[in-house]
Amino acid sequence: MKSYKCHLVPIVGPLLQGTAQERGLHAVTGDKPHRDAKLLLMLGEYKVSELTTAQLRRWHGVVREECGAFTANRCMSFLKSILALAEEDFGAKSCAIPSNLPRRKHKPKKEILSPEEVAKLIAYAQTDKAKGIYYAFPFLTGVRVSEQLGLLWEDIDLDAGVISIRRVQERDGSTTDTTKTDAGEREVPISQTLRAMLLEWRLRCPRLDGELYRIFPSLGAPQQWPLPRVGGGGPLLYGNYRKRYWTKCLKAAGVKHVGHHSARHSFVSTLQAQGVEVGLVAKLAGHSNPAVTLGHYTQAVRGGAEAVAMLDRAYQGRG
Repeated sequence: MKSYKCHLVPIVGPLLQGTAQERGLHAVTGDKPHRDAKLLLMLGEYKVSELTTAQLRRWHGVVREECGAFTANRCMSFLKSILALAEEDFGAKSCAIPSNLPRRKHKPKKEILSPEEVAKLIAYAQTDKAKGIYYAFPFLTGVRVSEQLGLLWEDIDLDAGVISIRRVQERDGSTTDTTKTDAGEREVPISQTLRAMLLEWRLRCPRLDGELYRIFPSLGAPQQWPLPRVGGGGPLLYGNYRKRYWTKCLKAAGVKHVGHHSARHSFVSTLQAQGVEVGLVAKLAGHSNPAVTLGHYTQAVRGGAEAVAMLDRAYQGRG
């Protein structure tokens, strides 16, 4: 619902001309950032039956100019559904949706850490006994942040060497016993590096009511040594995780800042570069279709010279 409401503003208006932050503030509070800020009326004043295809094309151009191509195309998709429902529920005839609308020229590749940078990060994480597991884990497993924060100790079988992904954490800290997709419910093998970190972390991990529960709980308020932390063991909200565990620790490790989802890209791309078949990579990443893995997650992590050298070895029978 929050997503729908967010995209409703560019459709019905008024839409503030300004930065994304200024538009967001205006949508919530109704306040202008300054007296001369201009409001665009958009389509809110028109009846469905009054809309024309040419008008929708012009409106799409305005949203594209003010908010970007992605938002414009998403709003057009929502508007198409709105008009279809209006016709189905109320018999309100609407105009044809314009075709051949301009799209974003290309989707920029997500910036990822190279295998050397990931190695540097994990080496630093192994020395960071308080928080290292929090930011090394996604690079070693390829999990989504909601999957990581939703993990419980009962989901880990250190004897069998697997992690069962079967729930996610919502933004309010509650957990849902389902994954993003059916294929998202999966088992991820535990590497030797991760096993050692988990064994050590299990001894330090904050308990909930004296019992191990969440693998990545809130650490609680630090107290003066040697007293234990107070209030730890509960859910760690995504905003706090990103601010206190992710951004700060990547900077401390001396690697460039990337988003949490970039760790997933690094995981998939590195496995592919090591020659792991795409079907298995897709299974480990929780993709129902290997085409998703190839189309959206695989990026080059080797240089062209190395690739040509591998080709040369293959042709000479030394692969």
